[in-house]
Amino acid sequence: MSGTEAALISVFAEAREYVRQAKAENTLRAYRADWRDFEHWCCGQGREALPASTETVALYLTELARTRRVATLTRRLSAISQAHQLAGCESPTQSATVRAVMSGIRRTKGTAAEGKKPVLVDDLKTMVDALPGTLIGVRDRALLLVGFAGAFRRSELVSLDWHDIEFQTEGLTITLRRSKTDQEGQGRKVGIPYGRQSSHCPVRALEAWRAAAGNDHGPVFVPIDRHQNIGLRRLSDKAVARIVKRTLPRDTHDAAQYAGHSLRAGLATAAALGGASERAIMNQTGHRSFATVRRYIRNGSLFQENAAAKTGL
Repeated sequence: MSGTEAALISVFAEAREYVRQAKAENTLRAYRADWRDFEHWCCGQGREALPASTETVALYLTELARTRRVATLTRRLSAISQAHQLAGCESPTQSATVRAVMSGIRRTKGTAAEGKKPVLVDDLKTMVDALPGTLIGVRDRALLLVGFAGAFRRSELVSLDWHDIEFQTEGLTITLRRSKTDQEGQGRKVGIPYGRQSSHCPVRALEAWRAAAGNDHGPVFVPIDRHQNIGLRRLSDKAVARIVKRTLPRDTHDAAQYAGHSLRAGLATAAALGGASERAIMNQTGHRSFATVRRYIRNGSLFQENAAAKTGL
């Protein structure tokens, strides 16, 4: 092999890695699972998955629509499209037939998002008040309060390192290096002020966790085993959902209706209830879509300025 050929192989390998990095790891994982499902279905039907015909994709969607949500079908289409593009094949997902099938499915099944319920302020206070004084309790108190006050996605919350956090007179300045809507890593800063009550203050809770962990470098939120040994690796994003579900008061809340996103949704909803502007909410959450934020505001103000309440009924 000549030096030129070896150099080209090296460049091609780097190019493939850049292509892989163009999508977030969670997205790639979902695409791989979706593509495997499509391949499995095609194998069972005796059809070609790559390149797939328009008819194959239309039939796949039709069968899938019997048991799956519209959001799942949309993601499967994206995975099929990505696989074809990477293979240099024309994607069948943009054909008039496939688009018509998806349009019919959306009209029939509806596209309303079945989001998880938000953790509101009273919920959050009850959750942190019930936590024990153990290492796990100290960590979970900081995770819940910081996750709520920062309106962080669960992936953002567990991605934090101690060097991303600056303790200041006014509170915390947290630098998000990368997020779902910032895949190129431009980063953004989030301010978290001191809470009115020390027992529910995210800044003091994080200070307490730092002192208890005895560490100020590496990942902020890490696993703790049953012997109270603190791990070094990063807590998984799924652990955030488990902590939220575990700490909810079971007598009044159905844990199945809550998840890691409930902290983020809770801040947006509570801020809307408190009269915060759309711009202020978006500055905290990092949302780029007014439509998404307005959904939180609508949900938070269903009983404020309510027309039926003004009737005197």
